[in-house]
Amino acid sequence: MFDLVVRSRRVITPDGEIPAAVVVDAGRIVAIQPYDAAVEAATDVDLVDTVLSPGLVDTHVHVNEPGRTEWEGFASATRAAAAGGVTTIIDMPLNSLPPTVDTAALATKQAAATGQCHVDVGFWGGAIPGNAADLPGLHAAGVFGFKAFLADSGVPEFPPVDRAQLATAMDAADALFVVHAEDPDHLRDAASSAAYADFLSSRPADAEHAAVATAIEVARAAGRRVHILHLSAASALPLIARAKADGVRVTAETCPHYLTLDAAEVPDGATEFKCCPPIRDAANADQLWQALADGLITCVVSDHSPCTPELKRQDTGDFAAAWGGIASVQLGLPVIWTAAQARGHTLADVVSWMATRPADLVGLSGKGRIAVGADADLVAFDPDAEFTVDAHALHHKNPVTPYAGKALRGVVRTTWLRGAEVTGTAPAGRFLARETREN
Repeated sequence: MFDLVVRSRRVITPDGEIPAAVVVDAGRIVAIQPYDAAVEAATDVDLVDTVLSPGLVDTHVHVNEPGRTEWEGFASATRAAAAGGVTTIIDMPLNSLPPTVDTAALATKQAAATGQCHVDVGFWGGAIPGNAADLPGLHAAGVFGFKAFLADSGVPEFPPVDRAQLATAMDAADALFVVHAEDPDHLRDAASSAAYADFLSSRPADAEHAAVATAIEVARAAGRRVHILHLSAASALPLIARAKADGVRVTAETCPHYLTLDAAEVPDGATEFKCCPPIRDAANADQLWQALADGLITCVVSDHSPCTPELKRQDTGDFAAAWGGIASVQLGLPVIWTAAQARGHTLADVVSWMATRPADLVGLSGKGRIAVGADADLVAFDPDAEFTVDAHALHHKNPVTPYAGKALRGVVRTTWLRGAEVTGTAPAGRFLARETREN
């Protein structure tokens, strides 16, 4: 007798959407049978026409614990993730104290997370000026690669690197480097203002374009993998395409807010929309969607970066003073599905962008897919159900979101982590380490 079988007429597999019975034992998928196959299992769930999807993999999440746990913590972030169909997150190295820039800091973060995680959690390390000697040991400890900023990160303990320092870091570790690509020479200090247009003009597309060029050039010289984080400016896409054609191992991601929000519709004073790089116009978003369809952008991830309401300066609406970050780990799936469906994309496309390809980016071969041998991370998703976002009903720690009041399509009904239903009461997430493979 097996532990679990989940049946659906709409199972999203690497071969497309099929009717199937997914058989689970000891936390893994052991067989994929016809929908009505006779299977002896302790639990038999028939979703009928509700979609069965693999759990999403979000490789860009800022949990902030320890040190800034009032912004977000592992319990709240992973509960929100599970409620949004995300079964794996990779935590960013900054905004926590200490930042994850050496093995001692990684151990501190893991100690803080122990016993709190409702989904599986992996960790990025950080590359900052002066820590190149720490990178090999941190990589050996299992981090999935190293994040570097080319512009001010917003927190003093995680300073940016320049071109030479990024090259030094890449020389020090044969690893995946993920880069916040904005060039400080193209940024302007934003004047105190409640006008979104003033903030947007302080972070022009040229800043991303120049920084993407830098990251590619350094990776090309070092022979390293580089991944462009949260690409906002579509003008940088030709740079990435040319580099890929030249054999540079470069990939890029974007985020739900860059694909679905329009700078022209951001109300003045609505600092919940502030993020860096910024939300741009609808024509820019159209180009990002096309790059997704073409495979030039491979992943859609949240860049979940929450803070307290006070730090969003909601009292004054001052974009210059507000923290830049959007909390969306729970909402990414319905936000993207609502927009993707309207553009003629399928759920299989969404699963590829939000589950399979992020898993592939970090080398998690057993995540992000419904396949024999993979972890039984599964999501029952009703793609036709509609709801209106209530910020106070979300599970992340502080009820601030630019999606408040928006009507969305797609509701997560059940999330299973390694074959066990995630209820939000009994944390069963595990720490993930980088699988040994060629970088």
